[in-house]
Amino acid sequence: MRKRHGSYGFDAPGALAGLLLGAIALLALAVISFLLDIPVAGIAFLFGGLYTLASAASYLYTTRRGKFRVWAEELQQLEGDERLLDLGCGRGAVLLMAAERLEHGRATGIDLWRSKDQSGNRDSTTRANAEAEGVSDRVELVTGDMRDLPFGDGAFDVIVSSLAIHNIPDAEGRAQAVCEAHRVLRPGGLMVLADFQHTPAYEDTLRSLGVVDVRRRDAGWRFWYGGPWFSTGIVEARKRL
Repeated sequence: MRKRHGSYGFDAPGALAGLLLGAIALLALAVISFLLDIPVAGIAFLFGGLYTLASAASYLYTTRRGKFRVWAEELQQLEGDERLLDLGCGRGAVLLMAAERLEHGRATGIDLWRSKDQSGNRDSTTRANAEAEGVSDRVELVTGDMRDLPFGDGAFDVIVSSLAIHNIPDAEGRAQAVCEAHRVLRPGGLMVLADFQHTPAYEDTLRSLGVVDVRRRDAGWRFWYGGPWFSTGIVEARKRL
């Protein structure tokens, strides 16, 4: 995987800040406990602080490097001439990696550009990243809701999404997003959805639509947001011909 030239921010920056602040607070309590000659409490706080700090390190690795490595492997399936859609593309971490492989294709990203989901999440940032990565001529950005995609049936050969569908707060809305993705995917097209919540439900929705070629798997430690309890799952499917 080549070095990235764009600026991709941090996923859910509030969660990362919470882990770092929690680690600092626990380590401070450990120091105070030892100074007050309360070793049992000091050891407990020290363990908790180091554990939380390790979780923060895992989170930081995933958001800055690990997820890129996982997606680089997933995108090796592209042949180079596909029409690809990234649902909730954010600052373009996956979208632009895909565009690099689409020498004769095109990559479209759709998002509502909410900064609470990713720091600095703006379409202008994604456009700047596309320029930095040298793929702006292959990329189109659309402002829109993944529950109501502004594209025709079968418009895309590949649909991808990374940590986006879970941001829809209700199960009905998430199912609608998966249904819309299925609608705009051509028969025989590939869908790859990565998320740390609700992937069994995504699989169930696809099967209810008649998709039989569906696989759900764990993305591995490089896609942990703090530890294995916050792992990322991947749902891969091909639409029936």
